[in-house]
Amino acid sequence: INSQCVCLTVSTLERFEVLGPVQPVVAVAGEDVVLPCYLKPNISAVDLHVEWIRVQIDNPIVHLYRDHEDRNENQVPSYRGRTSLFPEELKKGNTSLKLYDVRSSDDGPYKCFVQSHDLVSVAVGTQPVISNEGYKEGGISLVCESKGWYPQPQVVWMDSEGHSLPAGHTETQRDSMGLFTVRRRVIVQETETNRFTCRVLQQELNEMKETITNIPGELHIFSINKGGGGVVVRWHGGFSQCLLCSGSGAQVLLGEEKDSGRSDTQIAEKFIYSSDVTLDPDTAHPELILSEDRKQASFADTWQDLPDSSKRFKYRSVLGKEGFSSGKHYWEVQVGDKTDWTLGVVRESINRMGYFKLNPNGGLWAISLWNSNDYKAFTDPPVSLPLSVKPQKVGVFVDYEEGQVSFYSVEDMSHIYIFTGYKFTEKLYPYFWLGFRKSAPLTISPVSHTE
Repeated sequence: INSQCVCLTVSTLERFEVLGPVQPVVAVAGEDVVLPCYLKPNISAVDLHVEWIRVQIDNPIVHLYRDHEDRNENQVPSYRGRTSLFPEELKKGNTSLKLYDVRSSDDGPYKCFVQSHDLVSVAVGTQPVISNEGYKEGGISLVCESKGWYPQPQVVWMDSEGHSLPAGHTETQRDSMGLFTVRRRVIVQETETNRFTCRVLQQELNEMKETITNIPGELHIFSINKGGGGVVVRWHGGFSQCLLCSGSGAQVLLGEEKDSGRSDTQIAEKFIYSSDVTLDPDTAHPELILSEDRKQASFADTWQDLPDSSKRFKYRSVLGKEGFSSGKHYWEVQVGDKTDWTLGVVRESINRMGYFKLNPNGGLWAISLWNSNDYKAFTDPPVSLPLSVKPQKVGVFVDYEEGQVSFYSVEDMSHIYIFTGYKFTEKLYPYFWLGFRKSAPLTISPVSHTE
């Protein structure tokens, strides 16, 4: 019988946190399994509303505890008689779910919601997350999203002087607890500062949260010449600049860049800021094997007997050898047809021996693929990424001073996601997670030119 994966995600509420494991729970078909979930601080959950649901299915209730008793009248039929909480443990804030006689149909992501009875009347949402969708309709398209509000808030886009910008209509959704997710787009033009603010405001609660983003100015490139250990960029108007040049030699003309939906900035930054990233064996999980050139991580056939180290990850992860405490850096990773992976950066003090939050608050800026087609950005809470084309190679770009981490699909240099508005205070390291299914490796590729 093949092991079946049961994936658990967590949500954060205003008065307490609902926490679960950092990695998916693995169970064997026919056996029982516990999906961990607990409150921080460890307040009693006896008087609270506890709801376990299956993500992305209709009628998703797996188990419902309300008014001091289980209320499973609307439970998914296949779970009837197979779920329970731990009544005595509820007093300690333990809201874990026991699932009996695991079946292959149980495989998938679950969510544990815990709320107090008065939470639905007042709820303050998450910090707004700004995504850069690239060039659209003659400008740059920015999207602002915030989750977990009640009542519904307003979303306002502003320029660097605090003036409101004309934006699209506010899109709204409601989750299973009746809380609002709001999303609003704006098309912006280049300004002197290129600084824009998304403000989410709930006047009835007198609550406001905002996020500021800085977008890079447009680089107008006539041609790029690469060779001799450096890159020569020739700008419109005749100005030439040699960047990262380490010697002389023949220059190879790559030609004028045509309008293909990519920004000139993206094309130039691939060459100008490309970094020689290698993998650090001292951080690699014992189930991972690194290639001799330290450019590829793959699964080992057996658990390796490696020295214990506080640098080594408890989960199937590995870091880049080189850390960044300033500047701009770009690298590319071949993901191919892998069904699960996570790529990004982590801060130096990340907890490598156990649980850490999968978001910037936990020291991680990353995107991930789960179950072959579930792309996410690890914000708080995670944001789904509806990608129309499955990327085979992912580009990662870090701007330390601007507090930005961007991700691209290398084939067409289309934008996937950007974390922006952060203040980095520690050294950052490239992060690689190979997934919970043994499959193809992750490979750091030479930065290539896209015609």
